[in-house]
Amino acid sequence: MRLARRGFILGGAALLSGCASAAATRPTALAPVTTAQATPVPTPQIVVAAAEPEAITARLNSTRLLDPRGQVRPELMERALAAMDIHGHKITQRDRMYLVDFTKFSGDERLYEVDLAGGEITLMRTCHGRGSDPDHSGYARTFSNTPDSYKSSVGAFATAGASWGSQQGPNVLLDGLEYTNNNARERAIIIHGADYADPAFLAREGKLGRSYGCFSVAHTDLPRLRERMGEGRLLFAWA
Repeated sequence: MRLARRGFILGGAALLSGCASAAATRPTALAPVTTAQATPVPTPQIVVAAAEPEAITARLNSTRLLDPRGQVRPELMERALAAMDIHGHKITQRDRMYLVDFTKFSGDERLYEVDLAGGEITLMRTCHGRGSDPDHSGYARTFSNTPDSYKSSVGAFATAGASWGSQQGPNVLLDGLEYTNNNARERAIIIHGADYADPAFLAREGKLGRSYGCFSVAHTDLPRLRERMGEGRLLFAWA
């Protein structure tokens, strides 16, 4: 949405005019002439409205269009923005957020970094859990919050900072904020790099491999995500 501000200048000017004529056939005494004092014309006042500070909120930026190319499914975007408001006490960083569209094929770019300040979208790939896709079709069909289900979870997560694990190495921790994912820490649902999420695997198999429920990403994408996700940003996954 673009907002335009206009300033209006109101003013006025007074025009003074006069005329005199005298005709006489014989000299007459002239009355003393009194010069009239002109009434001062008020100076027009120019009122300029103070510019409101540009604020980034969970809604659209006031001057830039969010997702200008329409790359994110509208329902997913709307749900994520609502979740950012609902979980505002946990989502303390509102410069960017992360979305996962589990309706899409695993070989497609379905992990989005949304720049809430500039409106642009960065696309990446991510895996889903093997329990969500037992036939390895490339589509996540079911979701769970149950330990050892090996299924992906949906809903709002808060990023909890970069970490390191003995099995998966560098990663990003997640805290589930809803009943659909609040066992994320117990289940060790994290963002980590995996060979089965790399472009070479996709080129060979035609789809990504499956995780145990984690949001696995390509090794080349992980360093940027670890740096930019940090703590207190929203990751919202939906199907």
